[in-house]
Amino acid sequence: MKTGMIDTSRIEAMMAQLKTAATRAQGTESPLQVGKTAGKVDFADALKSSLDQVNNVQQQSEQLGQRFAAGDDKVNLSDVMISMQKANISFQATVQVRNKLVSAYHEIMNMQI
Repeated sequence: MKTGMIDTSRIEAMMAQLKTAATRAQGTESPLQVGKTAGKVDFADALKSSLDQVNNVQQQSEQLGQRFAAGDDKVNLSDVMISMQKANISFQATVQVRNKLVSAYHEIMNMQI
């Protein structure tokens, strides 16, 4: 990859991940069918779906932690910690995607016409 140039293969891989997350959130298709039957997917919808999924994971983790703190016998510490780590990883991945999108936007805006 050259500096100052946009690596299109990474952008395409990111778009494929967003499409997969969007279809999983909608529950309409399995991840294996995405490449075969998916037509055009609106980027804004895919991004919103991904953000909603991250938000849901964080809320579930918080609720699990609250149940554990309240003394619920059905919730153990390992489940709470795993849930919190999943929420943290999904949030960090979202931040990295945002950083890449902002970086790509800045590169596009700085291109000579």
